[in-house]
Amino acid sequence: MIPLCFALLALAGDGEQNWPTWRGPDGTGMAAGKAPLTWSDDENVKWKVAIPGRGFSTPVIWGDRIFLTTAVPTGKKPEGAEEPREGGRRFGGAPGPQEEQSFEVHCFRRSDGELLWKKVAKVAYPHEGYHKQYGSFASISPIAEEDRLYVSFGSQGLYAYDHDGELLWEKDFDVEMRMRRAFGEGAAPAIHGNTLVHLFDQEEDSFIAAVDKRNGKELWRQDRDEPSSWAMPLILEHGGKTQVITTGANKVRAYDIKNGKVIWECAGLGLNAIPVPVVHNESVLVMSGYKNANLMAIELGGKGDLSGSDAVLWSTQKGLSYTCSPVLYEGRVYCLMDRGFLSCFDAETGEAYYRETRMPRGTNYKASPVGAEGNLYAAGESGDVHVVKMGTEFELVGTNTLADQFFVSSPVIAGGELFLRSLTHLFCIAEEAD
Repeated sequence: MIPLCFALLALAGDGEQNWPTWRGPDGTGMAAGKAPLTWSDDENVKWKVAIPGRGFSTPVIWGDRIFLTTAVPTGKKPEGAEEPREGGRRFGGAPGPQEEQSFEVHCFRRSDGELLWKKVAKVAYPHEGYHKQYGSFASISPIAEEDRLYVSFGSQGLYAYDHDGELLWEKDFDVEMRMRRAFGEGAAPAIHGNTLVHLFDQEEDSFIAAVDKRNGKELWRQDRDEPSSWAMPLILEHGGKTQVITTGANKVRAYDIKNGKVIWECAGLGLNAIPVPVVHNESVLVMSGYKNANLMAIELGGKGDLSGSDAVLWSTQKGLSYTCSPVLYEGRVYCLMDRGFLSCFDAETGEAYYRETRMPRGTNYKASPVGAEGNLYAAGESGDVHVVKMGTEFELVGTNTLADQFFVSSPVIAGGELFLRSLTHLFCIAEEAD
């Protein structure tokens, strides 16, 4: 087989020390090094800092710096605006103009949690709300490189900073995204070489765009026949061509990163595409877990419409993630269901080693799990983080609880330490040296 070159490897630097994007150094959800196994409010919490406002973006780490985003209400409401009516929306956000927000980037020192700097990217009235429980105006995770940080607030713009907080450039995509049921924006951008790619799937007028990371200049933009989705694109090189792979309810598509032209496409996923694609050998694994749930392995190297062809190597429809992105490790893909079940599949064949195995205490999940040293870390809504041995049989290693915490951001592992962002705080978990 021809080896694949993963775009994220260029970001990793010292992969054990850095966590440059929300799915880790190589995009599989796996850390390069070890992570703590036990902690509580009274044990192995190295530091804890309060985070103002509301934000569910996953932090990123480069060197001794941790970067995250948040949105802080200013207390101002649009002039003459009525109180938004929810119209029977059980979980969706309010559709009208919202309270003014300060869209902020915060940088913390990794060693002790001290706030090094805070920058306000923009102050604005959002045009619609977000999911009542799991949404925020700062749900898009940043990207860190050796000397730069790229931060997206979606409709509120894309911003590039250096590691000292100096604004290098900003980009307005001239869009006010209208998400399904006003659930909120959340698709993180992806980067390869000097190109940064951003997906804007919404209820009408969806598109994908590429900008030059050095100056924010738009390189190309392509319309997409897709409703709302929230999956970060996957960028990889195959057969001498760099492809941007996106999921969607209508088609999985691979775009040429140079010009945005579609290389191949394949139907098969359902509504609300959220999990990020991962690559195994010569195939890409794509998943949706809401209506018409499906996990497919699509062989790379094809062109045109691959729907229903032999390029779809296998598919399975049960035990899949709706919100959580999968973790790929040693040829096995782990799928965590929102309602507290875990499945493990053979990435080569789709065979289930185990399917819909109940996690302890019926924990619910929105945070994507991550892995380190053969253990899977799953952070739940009740402050529990369950640690599961990664293998062909389900084995619980342990459960660690931080009281009164609510996790939607994914765990981050770097330099042997675990970082957890809750609704209110950022924690650094580190076991004492022997």
